[in-house]
Amino acid sequence: MAGPARARAAWRRSAWVRRGVLAAVLVAVVFFPVPGPVSVPQAATCHGCRAQSANAERWHSRLSGSWAAHDGATGTVPVSGQAYAAVGGGVAVVGNGVTVTGYRLRDGQQLWQVTLGEPAGAAIMSVRAWPGVVTAGVVTRDGRTRTEVVIDAVTGTVLAGYPAAVFGGAVAASTATTVVVGPTGVTSYDNGNGRIRWQRRTGAGQTWRTDGGNLYVAEAAGGYLGSAPVTSLRVIDLSSGTERRLLSPPGHSFSGTLAIAADDAVLFTSAAGVTAYSGSTGGSLWSMADAVPEGADPSAHLIYLTSAGGALVGVDPLTGAVRASVSGSTAGGSAGMYVVRGGVALGLDSGQGGEAWGFNVAVGRVTWTAPGLPFPHYFSDLSGLGGSAAEAGNVVVVAACPHLARPSITASPSVSSSPSASPSGTGPPATPLQLCATPELVALSV
Repeated sequence: MAGPARARAAWRRSAWVRRGVLAAVLVAVVFFPVPGPVSVPQAATCHGCRAQSANAERWHSRLSGSWAAHDGATGTVPVSGQAYAAVGGGVAVVGNGVTVTGYRLRDGQQLWQVTLGEPAGAAIMSVRAWPGVVTAGVVTRDGRTRTEVVIDAVTGTVLAGYPAAVFGGAVAASTATTVVVGPTGVTSYDNGNGRIRWQRRTGAGQTWRTDGGNLYVAEAAGGYLGSAPVTSLRVIDLSSGTERRLLSPPGHSFSGTLAIAADDAVLFTSAAGVTAYSGSTGGSLWSMADAVPEGADPSAHLIYLTSAGGALVGVDPLTGAVRASVSGSTAGGSAGMYVVRGGVALGLDSGQGGEAWGFNVAVGRVTWTAPGLPFPHYFSDLSGLGGSAAEAGNVVVVAACPHLARPSITASPSVSSSPSASPSGTGPPATPLQLCATPELVALSV
């Protein structure tokens, strides 16, 4: 492990990187791995570590398409565009280009693969897994129009397609119904006949977050990327469509941008820090200066923040009481930390033999390690609903490349096909890529 000074510097860099991401597009409800040379070698840092049992790696299954491997934090990625993954409802699903592939979560067996009939140049920008169905957000080449496609999770049959906001899409779904955040409202559809069950009009492009069966929609004149103050929250029941409004505390607007909703608390973030409000009354609950929201641990009912001093803290959503804390110097040595489930953060070291490890937040150290994965890559989805970590449960899927191909090629896989890409279509300079002969989807237990 790096020395204390190097670790602290790495943690400060990672905290400021996350602050910048948050200001631009909000933080998804996961920890994103942070590029950097810091890793957590077992022998050097983990006294009393236990080797994880064989079920840490649950299964691996072949990925379709052309993939490349990078030694750095990028890992195993498609040669062109981006891939998205989701876990839930007994399946793991990967979207790449306009192709969606479903795998049985129990053993990784491929269940189906479907190529969506979308216009030329369209690309998947999000996938989400629900009980009985998978939803895929497909955006047109110009990034202005999105369709939310509903797919049967067992057979791969396309059930329906609904208009969606570019930064919206499905927020609840089942075999029978799908609720979609659309361009100007929230709509519940009947998947059997495509008819509207209920609809609630909202402003275009407003920020939203879900908490259980509720959707919180911020009301601000500036919309999703605007800086206008949020004066109220619309709370929509995702089952019935009934709605209520939460007003900001008298004489004040909600402080900043809606970032997380969890356990009947809604967190707003601004340059001053984090402020939590009641999801029932709108009243102020607590605040933490200079803090950045990082994610949630649903099973432990904690929200994680980076504090002003660089420490990673797990707080009670309703009271702000700190229930777990990891010092900045310790957490800085864990730059590959991705997601926390049940108080244990899953981490992966990048590179040719990325080692998987579990970081126990309560004790502040690595408590288990598992054999390395070649060129590992985390999938992520800025909606906070998708991504490669199951929201309920302890399964995470990653991409890996156990066998390299020859020769290398020159391309730039990091150029996104999503609307967040550069308007001009340009990206980082082309670099030599090492093609992957046998790209794999790997399921890990946290």
